[in-house]
Amino acid sequence: MSDHTTLIESVPTRLLIGGEWVDASGGATFDVVNPATGDVLTRIADATPDDGQRALAAATEAQREWRATEPRARGEILRSAFELLTERVDDFARLMTLEMGKALGEARGEVAYGAEFFRWFSEEAVRIHGRYAQAPAGSTRLITMKGPVGPTLMITPWNFPLAMGTRKIGPAIAAGCTMVVKPAAETPLTMLALAALLEEVGLPKGVLNVVTTTDSGGVCEPIITDPRLRKLTFTGSTAVGRKLVAQASDQLLRVSMELGGNAPFIVFDDADLDAAVDGAMLAKMRNIGEACTSANRFLVHTSVADEFSRRLAERMGALTVGDGTQDGVDVGPLITEKARAGVHELVSDAVSAGARAVVGGAVPDGPGFFYPPTVLVDVPASARVLREEIFGPVAPVTTFDDEDEAVARANDTEYGLVAYLFSRDHARVIRVSEALEFGMVGVNTGIVSNPAAPFGGVKQSGFGREGGFEGIEEYLETKYVGSAL
Repeated sequence: MSDHTTLIESVPTRLLIGGEWVDASGGATFDVVNPATGDVLTRIADATPDDGQRALAAATEAQREWRATEPRARGEILRSAFELLTERVDDFARLMTLEMGKALGEARGEVAYGAEFFRWFSEEAVRIHGRYAQAPAGSTRLITMKGPVGPTLMITPWNFPLAMGTRKIGPAIAAGCTMVVKPAAETPLTMLALAALLEEVGLPKGVLNVVTTTDSGGVCEPIITDPRLRKLTFTGSTAVGRKLVAQASDQLLRVSMELGGNAPFIVFDDADLDAAVDGAMLAKMRNIGEACTSANRFLVHTSVADEFSRRLAERMGALTVGDGTQDGVDVGPLITEKARAGVHELVSDAVSAGARAVVGGAVPDGPGFFYPPTVLVDVPASARVLREEIFGPVAPVTTFDDEDEAVARANDTEYGLVAYLFSRDHARVIRVSEALEFGMVGVNTGIVSNPAAPFGGVKQSGFGREGGFEGIEEYLETKYVGSAL
């Protein structure tokens, strides 16, 4: 497409319910804003609770036929969607950058990553299986069968507008579940474009329904408490996740929660510092730091802390901040002014407590919600930046003296999504990996996300797994049949 206007105009701006693009029942709309400029990109339908109920009704009606659709057909729809997404990577990347802010190169990376979930689960669709066994007593045969959970509500976040959708939609389609998707109000356009693409490749009406709204609680709670819903999956903050789990408890819904993080990034004295700094840049600056997997606390051995901090500050300070659609830009804006203010508040709190900003740390003038890549050293243990999820391009560095201290401090958090460690000592790598209380561990790498791997956390970071062969199990029920001979 030739320009931003043509691209934006190509995206549906209404709700997708039962295979039809419809206005919100009250006729209301809301603005989608470009965080790099503050300009309005377009206006889209603002769903009401009644619209949510209509979407659930459509998903419920489509469930029986979709469940009966052969696995190969479901897989081929996903495969076709993967291929079309891959062809249109530039359009989806530009759309994502316009509504979310990340630089175009990174947005292209997300499209490739997100498309891979469709390819992965297209292959898993035909590998759903149970088992057959003889009972120990011998007179009964034990048969297990797998079937789709049923209509699912998917609540997706703004930070990865495509991949957090495909990571849920892919296994649901493969398993034979219908769904209602409620994307974040900040970044709904990518999901609407994805829904149109799935229509294009032949996904039957009613299997995927999309409701966009500024009233997330008002629209979602009646769906969650409706007996027709069978599963809830959410990616977002722990605070919101707790409320959703409470709402889901009355229905005893199947629930998957991918919540907040406070990832430690541990650099031991024997680490390859070049690799550690490279890994730090990936773990910290992926998605402008607006990721639950983002390195939140840098724990560096005392003997290498000064050198590591110097190199990290040099690399962070060399990044170019600006509109993500422009050539040469490395770091785009944060999602909202409120988000930027929250990040700066954490930095200010740390500095007032004695931390020092080696680079960055000041809010720039001008339009857009930009914040400079920032490295903090001498960060006291009391600083909020070490306890709270930063969700921005800020790297607080602290030191440790021995392995036990590093592990204890890494685990000293209510969260447990991901941890990173850098060491060339194989025995230490195994010891520390086993001791870390996190659902994922990255060893000598700054990226752990992979469609073939189970993504998820422990403690207050949630439960359930997305990706890998484990990911489709979240959308399947197990039925046992005991057959006497």
